[in-house]
Amino acid sequence: MIDTHCHLDAAEFAADRGAVYAAARAAGVSGIVVPGVAVSAFPAQKQALAGLPGCVAAYGIHPLYVDQAGPQDLAVLREWLAAEQPVAVGEIGLDFFVPGCDVARQTELFVAQLKLAQEFDLPVILHARRAVDAVLHELRRIGVRGGIAHAFNGSRQQADAFIKLGFKLGFGGAATFSGSRRIRELAATLPDDSIVLETDAPDIPPAWLGRGRNAPGELPRIAAEIAALRGIPVAALVARADDNARAVFGDVFRDRPSDSP
Repeated sequence: MIDTHCHLDAAEFAADRGAVYAAARAAGVSGIVVPGVAVSAFPAQKQALAGLPGCVAAYGIHPLYVDQAGPQDLAVLREWLAAEQPVAVGEIGLDFFVPGCDVARQTELFVAQLKLAQEFDLPVILHARRAVDAVLHELRRIGVRGGIAHAFNGSRQQADAFIKLGFKLGFGGAATFSGSRRIRELAATLPDDSIVLETDAPDIPPAWLGRGRNAPGELPRIAAEIAALRGIPVAALVARADDNARAVFGDVFRDRPSDSP
């Protein structure tokens, strides 16, 4: 089972990261994609994942961290993409939810990072909050090789637009809440080749955690909830979602016996 979006390097896991990782592996989570959020955090992110088989990094500047981005950050990001060979550029995108956000600066860095994804022929991991149409607009202008629209919560029309552009859509804890009707409808009805699974841990906890810390070990239960929405066996959902993740990230998640827990 592949968790396509988990911030395992986050400070919330500093005290017990090894135990969280071990619990996820024991639950059947064999692959974890850990997106970057800020250039200054890349070294710590790399260090946190060292020695954790199946954990792979993406590097990017998150839209909520653009205020911290200096003039050299894009050059540093390019160096990391060249040297570290990550699985994707991400987490990148646009977030217009926060009042007073710098839309122009977010867009500038988003566009620049899409161009880096083009340059390195990498997929992108997208963040789009209150900005789905704006993200789609830039993707239509600057074509990339697809990727994942993380924590997707747009309309069916917007979902179809992402799929047409070669993207998979990430579903996680939000789909476990009975009140999340639009997300649950999408999780139930989107084509089976368009869905990937994620936790976004430590964020977006599923319904049974309340406001508690999310973790990658919750992915099997999240998968069971989504399988129930789709009316299919959990194993069938997981197999297809994992295939979809491999279609995005390539050989990094092919079966590797040496990585077995």
